[in-house]
Amino acid sequence: MQTQDTLRPLDIAVALGLAAWTDSTAPTYLALGQRLGLSASTVHQSVQRLQAAGLLHPDSRTPNRLALREFLTHGVRYCFPPALGAEVLGVPTAHSGPGLAALFDASDAIVWPDSSGTVRGTSLTPLYPGATALPERAPEVYRMLSLVDGIRVGRARERSAAIAALGEVISSCPELG
Repeated sequence: MQTQDTLRPLDIAVALGLAAWTDSTAPTYLALGQRLGLSASTVHQSVQRLQAAGLLHPDSRTPNRLALREFLTHGVRYCFPPALGAEVLGVPTAHSGPGLAALFDASDAIVWPDSSGTVRGTSLTPLYPGATALPERAPEVYRMLSLVDGIRVGRARERSAAIAALGEVISSCPELG
């Protein structure tokens, strides 16, 4: 009997990494893995799950923009509910991150726990362990993933702003060949 392989939280980062890829040709699994801090085999498995879910076009590494936007807008907060914790030092995300910080008061910051972080706030378990390195490795993916966190943890206003900003970013992403 065939098993159902379901999406994993890190698949969101891989999909966003592919959406943010700036070259006109699709990245190799190794190149995308290095950018996201994942192994090539992990990226390959993630791409297979994303294709099966319809978030990537079949037999390619090109994001299905409409499906990805729909999933991020309506499904991600239910599939991957936020795990909030104590106040810690970390990397700002959600309404405290680069996509929304200018719009909202960051006095109640949300952060991915990281001892070398720059902001103190309520901890949010990131969608994948390497997320805290994204500001240096892949700033555009960091921005997009923090917008996804805005959808996952935000109140109505914050979710609405995150959805709009993420929609603009995904719509402006280049098509991969």
